Amino acid sequence: MSTPISSIRNLGPAMEQSLNAAGIRSAEEVHAMGADAAYARLLENGARPHFIAYYVLVMGLQGRPWNDCKGDEKTALRRRFDALKAQSFDEDRSQFERMMDQIGIRTP
Repeated sequence: MSTPISSIRNLGPAMEQSLNAAGIRSAEEVHAMGADAAYARLLENGARPHFIAYYVLVMGLQGRPWNDCKGDEKTALRRRFDALKAQSFDEDRSQFERMMDQIGIRTP
């Protein structure tokens, strides 16, 4: 039996629904994938990038409160977030091309 994603600290029903929509169905899957891969899957599924959602996921997988992320650690997480976002949203493609890719009309 799988554990609900919302059982992970900091993650509520909205994040659980978003992860489910991206094909991630359990807390065990999120833990096995890690924060970066899970967040990349959200972006691939059309989620709008949001730094707070990313670091809440990172902190939750570490069992820490979401607001425990500060200073150099937060700066490092911002760099990781920016890299994930850049991989998911190639700046050379138009918004229209990215939308077509997301709905499966074209392949990147």
